[in-house]
Amino acid sequence: MRWLLAIVCFTFATLSHANATQVFDDHFIDKVLVVKSERQLHLISRGVTMKSYRVSLGKQPGPKEREGDQRTPEGFYWIDWRKESDKYNLAMHISYPNAKDLDRAKRTGDKPGSMIMLHGTPLDEEYPEWFFHTLNWTEGCIALKNDDMREIWGLVKNGTLIEIRP
Repeated sequence: MRWLLAIVCFTFATLSHANATQVFDDHFIDKVLVVKSERQLHLISRGVTMKSYRVSLGKQPGPKEREGDQRTPEGFYWIDWRKESDKYNLAMHISYPNAKDLDRAKRTGDKPGSMIMLHGTPLDEEYPEWFFHTLNWTEGCIALKNDDMREIWGLVKNGTLIEIRP
């Protein structure tokens, strides 16, 4: 009887895992949506949210206006390249500044800033990962737990649209 129960449990677990994997296999992630007010990042396929993650943002609220303001930008961008980072594990570059950001910077005479990334959390002996995940600590980037960033790294391809909303 125990063997029968074990086989049923194993079969159910295998089918459940296959079904969850198939959800992403059958659905190409075509958009990343970040909602700053919710501190959430959503992976979207054909208008349907497939998975959501909690994020940390820039230290200062509001949309990015200039270099060094410690704010996360708002608008439409692209994930345009990626790298393994010594400081932040995995990192995906966001194509900030866009034309609207460049126009604002030109009008105000400020530098718009650059190197806005979607990245993991530092490995720090003094501060554990959960510490970073509970507050907005970046210079304007969007940060996730390292396990979440590894998952996103595998699901989101270069050239994917990323929308960052207030």
